[in-house]
Amino acid sequence: MVTTIDNAKHYIWGHQCDGWHLLKSDSLSVIRERMPPGTSEIEHHHVLSQQVFFVLSGTATFFLNGKLVVAEANQSVIIPKGVNHCIKNLSEYDLHFLVISAPKSHGDRVDVKY
Repeated sequence: MVTTIDNAKHYIWGHQCDGWHLLKSDSLSVIRERMPPGTSEIEHHHVLSQQVFFVLSGTATFFLNGKLVVAEANQSVIIPKGVNHCIKNLSEYDLHFLVISAPKSHGDRVDVKY
């Protein structure tokens, strides 16, 4: 079976960000996401899940345990379990990326409260 954003399960998160589940299992999750300019997620970490973010197009700005990391198209960022992180699109163009989580990250998120 071929999976595309046309036939994958779609959801909206944050402020009009899109996600498409390309693979959704307990042991592995692969999601294609789109973040419009100026959007971000809440800083959080995962207790069990490690993640890889692979930028398809645009510029992703990450905050990893308080450190700034920028990734461009065809670059990836690995986030080990337990690391506080968030992704932001500080550019004027849409950001497209894959987020790969093992095991799945849904239900394993702890928001950071200051």
